[in-house]
Amino acid sequence: MLAFKYIAKHYLKYFFIILGALVMFMVSFDYMGNAASFENKANLLLIYLVYKSFFAIDTLLPISLVFAMISTKIYLIRSNALVSFFSLGYSRVDVLKPFVIVSGAIIVLFISLHSLPKFARAAEFSSNIKQYSQYLSPTRDLFFTYKGKYVYFSRMYPLQEKAEGIRLFTLKDDSLKEVLEAKSAYYRDDAWHIDRADVITKPDDLTFTSKGVKSKEHKDIEILNGFRPKVLDQVYEGKVNFTIQNAFDAITLLKSQNINISSIKGALYKIFIYPFFAPLLIVIIFFFVPVSVRFLNVSLFSGIAILSTLLVWGVLFMMIELSNTKTIPSEVGVILPIVILFLAALRQWKKYRLAT
Repeated sequence: MLAFKYIAKHYLKYFFIILGALVMFMVSFDYMGNAASFENKANLLLIYLVYKSFFAIDTLLPISLVFAMISTKIYLIRSNALVSFFSLGYSRVDVLKPFVIVSGAIIVLFISLHSLPKFARAAEFSSNIKQYSQYLSPTRDLFFTYKGKYVYFSRMYPLQEKAEGIRLFTLKDDSLKEVLEAKSAYYRDDAWHIDRADVITKPDDLTFTSKGVKSKEHKDIEILNGFRPKVLDQVYEGKVNFTIQNAFDAITLLKSQNINISSIKGALYKIFIYPFFAPLLIVIIFFFVPVSVRFLNVSLFSGIAILSTLLVWGVLFMMIELSNTKTIPSEVGVILPIVILFLAALRQWKKYRLAT
C-alpha cells in the first residue's frame, strides 16, 4: 500500500505537469496564429481560449498518461526507489499496478466528460467563434425524412432548440397530399411546436370538377415528435463530435429511418474504446525499462519511448479519421488496433507477473 501511494502520487504529479504543459503549448500556438481575428474582442477571445483548452485536453489527455508513466519510471530509477521496492519483495506487476489503476480511473473520468456538450463539442464551438464571432452557428437548408414525412428547415439552431423557415410535406400513395409552412418552430417536451402555420391541402381527386387546393391557417401545431434538435444538427451535417447522449439518440433515430449509422458507431468507439490505448501502452512500455540507472541510458530510452508513443498515437488517430470518412469500417479503424494493443499488453503482463 505504501508503494502504491508513493508511485501514484508522483505519477499524478507528472501527469498534471505534462498535460498542463502540452495544453498550454497547443493553445498558445493556436493563439499566435489567430490573435489578429480577435482584435477588440477580449470577451470572445477568452471564450475561444477556454474551448480550445477543452479541445486540447480531449486530444492530449491519453498521451499525457503515457508520458507521465515514462517520467515517473525514470524518476523511480534515478532515485533508486525502484530497486528499493524490488528488494522489499514487490514484483514488477506490483509496481505497475498504480500506473494502470490511476490511468484507468482517469480514462473513465475522461470518458464521462463527453456527456457534457461544452467539452465534447469544444472544437466545433471554438471554430464557430473564430468564424462567426459566436459559438452557436445555424444549420442551414436541411432537408430530411422523418416517419414518412419530408421536412425542410431553412435554418436551425440546435442548442437553442429553434428552427426557422419550416416546410413539412406529407405524401399519400406516393403523391403530395399536404404542405405545412411556418416561419418558426421551437422544441419542447419531446416535440416541435408551431404557434402559427399555413396548411395547404390537395384533394385526393385532382380534376377540373374537384374543389381544388385548400389553404388554411392553423395555430398551436405539434409536429416531429421525438426529433431532438441537437441530434439533427450533428447527424445531418456529418459531424462526429457527439455527446454520449446525442450519439445514442442518433442511433435510435437513424435506425428507425433505415439510415447507415457507421459514423455514429465510430464516434462511440472513439469515446469509449480509443482512450484505453493509454493504459495498454503503459503496460507494454513499462517492462522494457531497466530496473537500475546503471543499465539505463536515459536520453536513449526517453527518445525511443516518446517516439514509439507518438507513432502509436499517430497511427490510431489516422485510423480514426479514416473510419470517420467511411474509408474503412469503424471496427477496423478503432476496435482492431485496441484489441492488438490489449493482446500485446496481456502477453507482457503474464510474462512478468512473477518477475521481480
